[in-house]
Amino acid sequence: MKHLGTGIGWRPEIAAAVEGMPGIDWVEAVAENVCPGHLPESLVRLRERGVTVVPHGVSLGLGGADRPDGGKLADLAAAAEALGSPLVTEHIAFVRAGGALTASPVLEAGHLLPVPRTRDALDVLCENIRIAQDALPVPLAVENIAALISWPGEEMTEGQFLYDLADRTGVRLLIDVANLHTNHVNRGEDPAKALDELPVEAIAYVHVAGGFERDGVWHDSHAHAVPPAVLAILADLSSRVRPPGVLLERDENFPAPAELERELTAIRETVDKASIPMVSEVSAPAVSDAVVPAASEAPEPTEAPDETAASPAAEQAFGDAHKASPSTDPARQRLALAQAALLSALVAGTPVPEGFDGTRLSVQARALAGKRADVVAKVAPELPEILAEGYRTSFVAYAHGHPMTGGYRRDALDFAEHLLLGGRLEDPDVRRQVSDWWLERSGPAPLSQHPAARLARATRRVLLRR
Repeated sequence: MKHLGTGIGWRPEIAAAVEGMPGIDWVEAVAENVCPGHLPESLVRLRERGVTVVPHGVSLGLGGADRPDGGKLADLAAAAEALGSPLVTEHIAFVRAGGALTASPVLEAGHLLPVPRTRDALDVLCENIRIAQDALPVPLAVENIAALISWPGEEMTEGQFLYDLADRTGVRLLIDVANLHTNHVNRGEDPAKALDELPVEAIAYVHVAGGFERDGVWHDSHAHAVPPAVLAILADLSSRVRPPGVLLERDENFPAPAELERELTAIRETVDKASIPMVSEVSAPAVSDAVVPAASEAPEPTEAPDETAASPAAEQAFGDAHKASPSTDPARQRLALAQAALLSALVAGTPVPEGFDGTRLSVQARALAGKRADVVAKVAPELPEILAEGYRTSFVAYAHGHPMTGGYRRDALDFAEHLLLGGRLEDPDVRRQVSDWWLERSGPAPLSQHPAARLARATRRVLLRR
């Protein structure tokens, strides 16, 4: 069994602190921020010390109606190989909707949105996970997400949904206990019931994070200390099975390293006090599905792991997971239409789909717009510097009427263009700075010196400054 131990989410802002922290057995890095050919020096040093690094994807959208993008899967596989990772992880969520299945423009959420717990959604998710498993060089684990909203007409609880998913695909689970707490506050779901129903032997590792409550809504911020309620769910989980790994997530508002170390100590002590012995520590036969193999033990895409050879039950589970599934095109179409309607209501201001709570959708829409503003501020830090206090108000107003159809860099350019072409910048100095910023980043890099390209840039400059 690959025992991960206690870890922390690696972020550039705390890279130096993480390297100096005692008791860090492993780290998790956002896969989309890892360039396999140019790994951050901090991650390289950690790897050289024997610290395991796991890439954690956020943009694959396995719960979406479309099949997983081959390019994104290739990138995730490359990150795993470059880091020598024993597994990779993603989310049970959709992040975009629209496109060919709905004959409508593709909309990007810029956020993880919940999948309806229906048979249609489960069929699509299972097929998408099988596609991902075949494309990845190491095992895949998928994470339960936090949500503000509930889908009408759901047919399963979260625990039942996760149980069937693991049973049908053999996928491992990344259980986020902070997300279980979020869904308890926001959707009235019982964390203990979810733990009762899900297959704890399939857990690869566990996430722990903080958040805050405002107006009866819990926000999974990853920017606050871990509350006692989340540690209590971690203790409940650990009393059922000792998790192979537990990881503290923190994405912003980073405290002093000593405070992070105290949180890690509290997490470690919670697990130690509540845990039953790991499967390998008792006399009963090992359950192969509960292990996380090292990179050298990882299966080829179409072969079962060597360690399951002695287990007929495991062989059967692996075989079932790779059987050709019946056509799910009708299910994909139905799911695509439902997800496009929901996302359009959240980011484009279209009517609330039947059965949804309009108030909750409004809260979610504001949260999505706020998150877009925050991420664009990180991707294009010059814009909040130029616009000062007016940046966030202007961006949120823009976001409510302009869905994101590309990545955040494209979003930043579109926002600047919206301000310039709409005459929304009264201060000539601010207008000039935004115009120069847009011109520098909207064309090829380096800028072409061809006469036609230079003329086009000059023309745009004149038009934008009028």
